[in-house]
Amino acid sequence: MDYSKEIKERVEFIRDYVHKAGGKGVVLGVSGGKDSAVVAALAKKAFPQTSFGVIMPCHSLQKDIEHGKLLCESIGLEYTIVDLTEAYETLLKNIPVGITDISKANIKPRLRMTTLYAIAQSQNALVLGTGNRTEITLGYFTKHGDGACDINPISDLTVGQVFDMARELNIPKEIIEKPPSAGLWEGQTDEGELGLKYADVDNYLLTGQGSQELIERVKYLNRVTEHKRKGYAQFRDYRTL
Repeated sequence: MDYSKEIKERVEFIRDYVHKAGGKGVVLGVSGGKDSAVVAALAKKAFPQTSFGVIMPCHSLQKDIEHGKLLCESIGLEYTIVDLTEAYETLLKNIPVGITDISKANIKPRLRMTTLYAIAQSQNALVLGTGNRTEITLGYFTKHGDGACDINPISDLTVGQVFDMARELNIPKEIIEKPPSAGLWEGQTDEGELGLKYADVDNYLLTGQGSQELIERVKYLNRVTEHKRKGYAQFRDYRTL
């Protein structure tokens, strides 16, 4: 893959889509990870004056916050920090029924989505998504949370390809080298939760090759999370003219 060419084309894609929508810029969440770092760098190139990053800690690891700040400062991206911890705690306190731990965890990206859209609408901007092809295929994202966006310029890139693009974009090595993680707790990693190696999944997505166990697992996860990648189900499609 010619990453220099890919970067230029994705920057144009972002700029053209926003202009066609009548927008003036873009807003994105900055987590301190590789995916959001790459999208932030593309955003800055597309809209040097009207791209905006939002770091949204919510019981987050301090190193992720620091990496988010490092990224924004290294590429000259204007940013703000919105601490969602109090809002999260207040919401949990006021939900009248008991909810599971995974439901609690999914509240956080949904609060971030609400925050991003509030800021974006106020700035006449569109929200950039930061999910990669591997995560999206596996359904490893929160529906109406980090999966909600107006534009996703890296949704066709595997985890490994995002890594390579991050190097091409000169993303700080502290961010590039750390294992992919949702930052739910110290030592938590995506691969540990999924029980899959991203390199193996990437290879299967790009070549169709892999162990039978891996292929069955990927196909299963893709099937049971299909609802996450589609709009709401309808009895009849009334939107077709």
